[in-house]
Amino acid sequence: MNADQYSVAVPFYDLWHEDGHVPEIRRLLPPLLSGVRRSVMEIGAGTGLITELIAWETPAEIYAVEPSLGMRSVLVSRLAERPGLLSRVTVLPCSALDVDVDEPVEAVVMISVLYGLRPEDRQALWPVLARQLEPGGLLVFNWRPWTPPAPGPLEVMGSYQVGRHLYEIQGQALAVEGEMVRYRFLYQITQHGVVISEDEVISESHRPGRRALEAELDAAGFVQDTAPDGLLAWRRQK
Repeated sequence: MNADQYSVAVPFYDLWHEDGHVPEIRRLLPPLLSGVRRSVMEIGAGTGLITELIAWETPAEIYAVEPSLGMRSVLVSRLAERPGLLSRVTVLPCSALDVDVDEPVEAVVMISVLYGLRPEDRQALWPVLARQLEPGGLLVFNWRPWTPPAPGPLEVMGSYQVGRHLYEIQGQALAVEGEMVRYRFLYQITQHGVVISEDEVISESHRPGRRALEAELDAAGFVQDTAPDGLLAWRRQK
């Protein structure tokens, strides 16, 4: 999804992600950050669900990279509820490929971002992140093997009651080509079965295989580290 598409999803974002990968990341990520003290860069911070986790688990300064205005607005509002974070979190309104900070960071965290990158952008991103990391610095992101979906009809992916309104996300795979899947998402709000808001998004997801990722990261100067199932950890070569 691009930034505009993410803005369409903003009202549904926390509902869906709290019901999805976020609880698992809260369990898996903290041990990997246990030695981080000075600085962390988060790529694709979204509304700040993982930003908060990083802040809870480390005393580090955080650079939260998020190109979507809608997502950033929620993120800054979340920070405003915790004044202690306002001095620790810098929100960067740029893409991952354009990020540049004053000094190398200890760790880069990238959760639920990888699949949204086209292969050429993903391959260009690793050298960018290597430049932002100090020697030996940690790069961690989520990844799992997958089975390509078969194109099919719209299916409900998440349904959440908010007051008198039902927030529902429907999705379908439209086409599969190699590591790319083209999806259609429908973000719908209803009351008593009557649609009061509906937005459609067509987006692409790219699911690289493990060997492809290893080759790309090796070429960018990373060496693999240990991580729990569901996450991959790499370190910039010293």
